[in-house]
Amino acid sequence: MTTDRPLLIFDGDCGFCTRAVTLIFDRLRPRAEAVRYQSVDLGGCGTTADRARYEVLWHVPGEEVVGGVRAFSRLLRTCDQPWAAIGALLGVPPFRWVAHMVYRLIANNRHRLPGGTEACALRITGRP
Repeated sequence: MTTDRPLLIFDGDCGFCTRAVTLIFDRLRPRAEAVRYQSVDLGGCGTTADRARYEVLWHVPGEEVVGGVRAFSRLLRTCDQPWAAIGALLGVPPFRWVAHMVYRLIANNRHRLPGGTEACALRITGRP
């Protein structure tokens, strides 16, 4: 995929992630594209599959790839107000710190959230 538009790269095998991204793009209309990490040349974007499984990523050609809350912050900044202002707020401490904790809590438990499945788990472990 070649585009000059910013890309939000997400885990397309995760039902929760797919639903969340679909909702954001349907309702907030960011000036970006969303793509499953499974269908993009991650090396060409300057990242890896391990990182893409761990967190949502924001890729703009020629810039550093950022992930997690920083990715959502950048995505929201491409939306109309009030979302752009919220995105800007998520980029500064202490809001960024709190948002990061919430993001990790959600990401680590996405398989337990609505739309999530065991395939969404960051780690799948067997029972002893």
